[in-house]
This record gives sequence, structure tokens and C-alpha cells, in this order.
Amino acid sequence: MASAFQERKFKGMFAAFDADGDGYLREEDFTALVARWSRLPAVGVGTELRARMEALLMGWWAALLEAGDAGGDGAVDMSELLSLVDRLPSMVAEVTATADTVFDAVDANGDGLISPEEHRTLVETWNGQPVDTAGVFELLDLNGDGHLSREEFALLWRQFWISDDPVEPGNWLCGRLPAR
Repeated sequence: MASAFQERKFKGMFAAFDADGDGYLREEDFTALVARWSRLPAVGVGTELRARMEALLMGWWAALLEAGDAGGDGAVDMSELLSLVDRLPSMVAEVTATADTVFDAVDANGDGLISPEEHRTLVETWNGQPVDTAGVFELLDLNGDGHLSREEFALLWRQFWISDDPVEPGNWLCGRLPAR
């Protein structure tokens, strides 16, 4: 069962995924998420990365529907989302694969690093709107070198999606946590 901390953390992700704001996730919400990601230059229509991103996001939709659609109505509410969260610790390889695709999408200049500006793009793309990320990147930059390597990003990504420990820096990867 997801902890109160995980519920708080995923409350923000749920709101970001719920494109129409109706309190339910449906396939159309994930299609809208794919469209948001497709606005990034590297993820444009017809690119290999666009195909990877679409397969990834729609694959997570299928997993969410399988794990959480208790009512069989093709819609997932917040409590049903949390049923997938309980499974994530056993899905480390899948979560890490997600990190690789997201990293490639956000690394706009292709230098193999995520800058503070690229991180802000990540947060705003997930959320579908401008987000205040002041001070967040500094919490994520584990070695203080001014960027996130692919390895740092994968660790932070796993922490965000799997961790129940509020002090782990990965909890900030997708922006500030919602107020209680």
C-alpha cells in the first residue's frame, strides 16, 4: 500500500497526467501527454525518439490500466493509480528504461548531460505548464558539477518513482511536491 508520502508525491503526477482535469486518467490523457512531449525538438513527429516516447507512455498507460482499473471502465482514479505504485519496486528495469528515453528527449543539445534549463523543460513538459523550479536543480545535482549525467538521472528517476524515503533527492525530479 502506498504511503502518505508517496500519495502526496503522485498527486502531482496524477494532476499532470489528467489532461482534461476530470479526476480520471484515460487513454486520451496519455495521448495528450505524448503530444506534449512531441513539442520537444528531438521528439518531433516522425523521429525515432517520438516513436520510443509514444511506445513508452502508452505502454505505461497499458500497465496502469491493467494494474489499476478495478472498475473495468477504462478510467483510473488516484486510488487506482496507487495500486501501480505498489508494483514499481519490482519493475526497476522498466522504470530505468523510462529514464533513458526521457533523458534523450530532454537532452536538447545532445551533449549527454541535462542542464538546469533542460531540467526545467522536463518539469514543464510533464506538467504541461510553466513551473517554478528555483532551487530544485541544486537538490538534484548530486556531485555539484552543474548538470545531471545519464547515471545521475537514472538514479534520481528511480528514486522519484519507487522511493518512499522523503529525504532522497530524486523526489524533486519532477518539481516541487504538492502541498499536503
